[in-house]
Amino acid sequence: MKKILSGKVRDVYEVNDKELVVVTTDRISAFDVILNSNIRNKGIALNQLSLYWFDFTSDIIPNHIISSSLSDMPAYFSENAKEYEKRTVLVKKLKMLPYEFIVRGYMFGSL
Repeated sequence: MKKILSGKVRDVYEVNDKELVVVTTDRISAFDVILNSNIRNKGIALNQLSLYWFDFTSDIIPNHIISSSLSDMPAYFSENAKEYEKRTVLVKKLKMLPYEFIVRGYMFGSL
């Protein structure tokens, strides 16, 4: 299994010609630069949030998620469960549409 991408937040591993493993890390990026420090468990929070929305919308549109259980992934991930639990998903390999959308909200008033 080889790492095919190390992005700002996610690492992607090729399992075979039909599946990938995506690991959401604790890395921090600002203005497309990866910073030297991490936020502990940030990857878990981002991955769980993504899984929630993929599940919530799955009756509207199919998605690429196969499993978030380490037991369904290559042995390396379950053997290192402490590092990969709750931050790792097995997904279908799909043809990517080369578009990126960034949504930013602003908080104002007395919080």
